[in-house]
Amino acid sequence: MKSLRTHNFTAYVGLDWADTKHDICLQEAGSEQREFACVAHQVECIDEWAKSLQQRFGGPIAIALELAKGPIVYALQKYDFLVLFPINPLTLAKYREAFRPSRAKDDPSDAELALDLLVRHPERFAPLQPQSVGMRTLISLTERRRELINDKTRVTNRLTNTLKQYYPQALEWFDQHDTVMFCDFLSRWPTPLQAKRAHQASIKAFHHAHNAHRPKLIAERLAAIKAAVPLTQDPGVVFPCRLHAMVLVEQLRLALQAIEQFDRHIAELAPTLPDYRLFEAGQTINKSFWAGAYYYQQRAKGSTYQAAVRALAFKWIRILYRCWKSRIPYDETKYLKALKKRRSSLLNNLVPDPLNA
Repeated sequence: MKSLRTHNFTAYVGLDWADTKHDICLQEAGSEQREFACVAHQVECIDEWAKSLQQRFGGPIAIALELAKGPIVYALQKYDFLVLFPINPLTLAKYREAFRPSRAKDDPSDAELALDLLVRHPERFAPLQPQSVGMRTLISLTERRRELINDKTRVTNRLTNTLKQYYPQALEWFDQHDTVMFCDFLSRWPTPLQAKRAHQASIKAFHHAHNAHRPKLIAERLAAIKAAVPLTQDPGVVFPCRLHAMVLVEQLRLALQAIEQFDRHIAELAPTLPDYRLFEAGQTINKSFWAGAYYYQQRAKGSTYQAAVRALAFKWIRILYRCWKSRIPYDETKYLKALKKRRSSLLNNLVPDPLNA
């Protein structure tokens, strides 16, 4: 990778981005004069500005900005005469503190400070090197999936609060409140009285249709439904809450469908990437000795299933990152030997030491 010093740039630009506009500070190579401008965040305006730079300076042109991704980055990456240099926001913030102590109007702008950093400290910055299309797609898919998970959590919390106002039994009858089965149950029996009036055969058929075939669970749920007493029968409470619950159920259903769609695309894309074999370590609790031992060690300390799995995931992240950096696939035997060398307590947990078996 070429450093900033080895490039023969014709001009340098500092860019302070915003949602509606971008402040610009420009300095031609070999000159100390700086020019200031503002570009609206519109495709046509950005295109006109970029082409004017090429017409005036040719290329390549270095651009310093606080982003490594986002709309303005994507817009500028299509011009091969522009080379983008991401600057860490913390670095720019510290630089700003050093040169803008007074916050006066004549203090340097962030665009000028970004330009100044790029010109005066070129050894600290490297040009943005986009990853492959597949990897960028996977990263974007997982980021947006996380946003959908957050949406699902927010809707589930709102639905839980609404049900507590008029239908708390539904929360007791089902352990999980963010499933298609829970949504379908509420859509079919949106009040406790409607659930009580339902035929037992209908409720049994509902469970079987959702692949719930545990007789004991179904019998307990049927008994609970039969014995249910409404929290309130005040129509001034029940009607608005039921209406609100049904709206939230549909929002939750859409979120679940969207997450399923993203999961499908992620599952299709991930195996096609070159590094997939390094990270293919699913079901490690059952298949990896130390991972299983660590999981059960966490549960023995009182951690919930989710907390124990998260803790295990954090350990795997460090291991797999090392594999990725070294380009060497994970080797269980080597890792167990390293644990034994460190006299890790994991090798003494629950099952015999596999290295001495």
